[in-house]
Amino acid sequence: MVEFSRLKTSRSAAIRAKLDYPVIDTDVHTNDFTPVFEDYIANYGGAKLVDELRKSENSRLNSKSQGKDWYQQTPEERQYYRTIRSPWWARVTRNTLELATYTLPELLYERQAEQGSDYSVLFPNNALAAAGAHPEHRQALQRAINHYHADLYRKYSDRLTPVAGITLTTPQEGIEELEFAVNVLGLKVINIPGGVKRPVRAIADKYPPDQYPEIAKYASYIDFYGIDSEYDYDPFWAKVVELGVPITTHYGSQGWTGRSSITSYMNNHIGHFADGSQAFAKALFFGGVTRRFPKLRAAFLEGGADWGSHVYIHLVDRFLKRNPEGLQNYNPALTDADELYELFERYGREITKGYALSKEELVTTVLGSSFTRFSRDPAEDELNDFAAAGIEAVEDIRDRWVNPFFFGSESDDRTIAAAFNDKANPLNVKINAIYSSDVGHWDVPDLTSPLAESWELVEEGVISEADFKAYVFSNPYKLYTEANPDFFKGTAIESKLGNSATPVKDKSLVTA
Repeated sequence: MVEFSRLKTSRSAAIRAKLDYPVIDTDVHTNDFTPVFEDYIANYGGAKLVDELRKSENSRLNSKSQGKDWYQQTPEERQYYRTIRSPWWARVTRNTLELATYTLPELLYERQAEQGSDYSVLFPNNALAAAGAHPEHRQALQRAINHYHADLYRKYSDRLTPVAGITLTTPQEGIEELEFAVNVLGLKVINIPGGVKRPVRAIADKYPPDQYPEIAKYASYIDFYGIDSEYDYDPFWAKVVELGVPITTHYGSQGWTGRSSITSYMNNHIGHFADGSQAFAKALFFGGVTRRFPKLRAAFLEGGADWGSHVYIHLVDRFLKRNPEGLQNYNPALTDADELYELFERYGREITKGYALSKEELVTTVLGSSFTRFSRDPAEDELNDFAAAGIEAVEDIRDRWVNPFFFGSESDDRTIAAAFNDKANPLNVKINAIYSSDVGHWDVPDLTSPLAESWELVEEGVISEADFKAYVFSNPYKLYTEANPDFFKGTAIESKLGNSATPVKDKSLVTA
């Protein structure tokens, strides 16, 4: 029988005991016990659905060429096919208690105090296994997976809640699974892929994917839903807001340019969640999704919070230079031909010797064709990249980037300081960094460490105590309750806050 004597010596439990507010962990990964999981899937949809699950999981976890993954290929084959090295040894194994904890819901539930957490949002590693399934089986498999996790964790709902995986190949598919997950299963957080790979139609029409699978593998693009999509995803975002569900994603970019090493997993891994989520977040922003749906709340996990800060800063910098008024500084039509000609006459005779150019020819030559790309007078929306987002002032950027977005940072991530640096962030705001321990993955060999590691950032002066409170409680609380005021009703968080099922009004619980 497991003894929990470590509870008395857990550094995180000791830190939690000093706090006068609860701790909300937004990112805990769990494993499914395969025999039971597959039996459930079989009972749900038959043996064919189990086969589809296995094929989907295998294709999701392994990059293959000619039917062989990286670990089955010789070095010569990897070089020949440019097979990207896929993750390896990605779970905790030597710490047997941890391995069991992430697989056994009751054990995870009992160890919440040892972890220093009052409430955890769970991301079963199979949550989105259906994303790679055959279209004929994808929705049925996703529904079965969500149903399994809802059943598995229902009795622990005062402290644990699993996400519902929602595939988004089409908006209608997403809406159907969202309604089932929320209205039928009672799940209240969704996990979506931050993009979906689609064929480039001009190439697919010439080389049909079913006949030329190797070409289809590379002749594709990623649809990030918010901008340039072949589909209108607004009905899905509207349904998300209507049902009061926060969106989460662990969207990565391994395999993208610069992350396609055939030998180094770490080369492909560092920064990949930040880059993948950044692409998705910018699509929501520039596509005007956060303008049209101001109540939408989205969390980007495992990528840290500093990228949220630097993108916000760059958005402001660029808007100040390339807003509709500022763009006129670069309008070729506003170049003064007379002044330019006079300056060349005075200072450029040696350079232009032998060239007889009119004033108009001189302007065209100096500007070059790259600066005069329009063959006609451009429409206003062709010039203003911030038009769809509805940005007219810096405050609009804050409202449509800072307010709706939350950035999951792991406990030892020192770059979180950028998120809370209100001196550097425009309008003196702090980015919504949220405590995302990532326990269950290789970067957390001991679940009792993360909260204490986060507190070390306070002790070392990386963040303040107020920032720590925002990180582990106020910001996560805001993420969930701004989407759904009743999110914590009936949970340990409600009990800790005095049975209040509505968002906290106490200013001390709000990010400074």
